[in-house]
Amino acid sequence: MTEKTKVAILVGGGPAPGINSVIGAATIRASLSGHEVLGIRDGYQWIMKGDLSKTRPLDIQSVSRIHFRGGSCLGTSRANPTKDPKHLKTAVESLAALDVGYLISIGGDDTAFSAMNLAKQSAGALKVVHVPKTIDNDLDLPEGIPTFGYQTARHVGTGLVQDLLTDAQTTSRWYFVVAMGRKAGHLALGIGKAAGATLTIIPEEFATERISLDRMADILVASVIKRLAYGRPDGVAVLAEGLVEHLDEAELAKYVPDVERDEHDHIRISEVEFGPIIKARVTEKLKELGIKTTIVTKNIGYELRCTDPIPFDMEYTRDLGYCAAKYLIEGGSGAMVTIQRGRFKPIKFEDMLDPQTGRTRVRMVDTDTEHYKIARRYMLRLRRDDFEDAAEIANYASIAKLSPAEFRQRFEYLVHDEAPPLSLDV
Repeated sequence: MTEKTKVAILVGGGPAPGINSVIGAATIRASLSGHEVLGIRDGYQWIMKGDLSKTRPLDIQSVSRIHFRGGSCLGTSRANPTKDPKHLKTAVESLAALDVGYLISIGGDDTAFSAMNLAKQSAGALKVVHVPKTIDNDLDLPEGIPTFGYQTARHVGTGLVQDLLTDAQTTSRWYFVVAMGRKAGHLALGIGKAAGATLTIIPEEFATERISLDRMADILVASVIKRLAYGRPDGVAVLAEGLVEHLDEAELAKYVPDVERDEHDHIRISEVEFGPIIKARVTEKLKELGIKTTIVTKNIGYELRCTDPIPFDMEYTRDLGYCAAKYLIEGGSGAMVTIQRGRFKPIKFEDMLDPQTGRTRVRMVDTDTEHYKIARRYMLRLRRDDFEDAAEIANYASIAKLSPAEFRQRFEYLVHDEAPPLSLDV
């Protein structure tokens, strides 16, 4: 059997700034080593069905300046070949028919899982490497190493929230900003902390797997009250969209009767109008307390995914693309590409798996770090020490037209799970 020598590149999952840069760098590195490079259109969508027509040759001339631009010149999709053994087998056969011996997969945790299974299905005939991409920053990379696209998304998202903070103050209103992040709160926290949003709510701050809508609403109501006590009728709350996955499904069904799921069996969060749902509940609760305020909801995420990468991601992704091609050509396979302390280091697919789920691990925000605790200290939300100050509680209670005892009964439960105060070793 003739050795397959072509290098194929495909992109799966949602877009992220820097995809084109990975494609460009990998193409240049492979081409200079004498390999033909083939771009696979729309992830696994076509090849898992045996359609070989959705491909294009890539060469140095065609990719030499694409690293400046957002989006993906190869498109992307969430097509999942692991759901059906026939699709997985057909994907491997399609690549063999295209004379592909090396595959560079670009994507998040689901695409990484597909890449791992593709390598297994080929029984070594196909060498596979994965480049971690997601603005959610939730792939289980070593501490302090972002997934590419995250820094650009945070940068652009921070600018949007800064403008909303100015608009909120100018118009005396609140904005509830829902930031992308299917499971983890990295993007919401990164944007909220950098912009100085009034508060940010992420799934990781809750001790229980299921979070009631009323509790989320009470956190926001209490922040509105506290802000009014300081003479400010305005604010911006950043909410991680992943909170939706932690809502009780029976409770969610009251607002969204038929919850759609994607190819990987995740709730289609984009189909759940979380902003209007939480706005309606908060508005109801404020009305019960005789508090009038204007709340505007806004989703951010689609504006961030295909924006042009900032220099950090341009440089980072060129390194990742170069290392991915070099690793494959030199005989490597079955790993995810990382740059650690300025050096290339592959993480084998099997080391990425969660032993309980059998799927790639998801990196959540660590709420026991100074990074998170400092963010919490700057947020304007009820804290445990508020309830230790009788004068402060009396002030909040008067805004809510409650007695101090009633205010405690109504809101003190919110601080029971509050993390211990920040302690720095000196």
